Amino acid sequence: MRELIALQTNARETLVDITDRVRTVVRHSGIQDGLVSVYAQGATAAVMIQENWDDSVQTDVVELLRKLIPKGVWRHDAQDGNGDSHLKSGLVGPSETIPLIDGELGLSTWQNIFFCEFDGPRRDRRVVVTVIADQ
Repeated sequence: MRELIALQTNARETLVDITDRVRTVVRHSGIQDGLVSVYAQGATAAVMIQENWDDSVQTDVVELLRKLIPKGVWRHDAQDGNGDSHLKSGLVGPSETIPLIDGELGLSTWQNIFFCEFDGPRRDRRVVVTVIADQ
């Protein structure tokens, strides 16, 4: 079963919690046990599982990536000024796979699923959620 999640972002670099939206897709699937794939469409976006208790962790992720991959120093910047965005999304990666156990995401208490925006703000971002049943 597959469903698209559409979202908007309001900053150039931000982590958006999409856990509840992924849970809704899982509920619609009716699948109890298997795997859930969460995939960000777009060459300047990513998906990350991270702590959900304190927003400072998401801020720290963005600040770390800014330090590791600064804006404005990459060859691709000559095309459209977002070379750093491509590198950040490549480093984090476009997808996560989560176990589905008894109809629930197999996340720990402190884990949530985040869409990572590295080239926003954007009005039309999409995440593909695929739920695969155990056979």
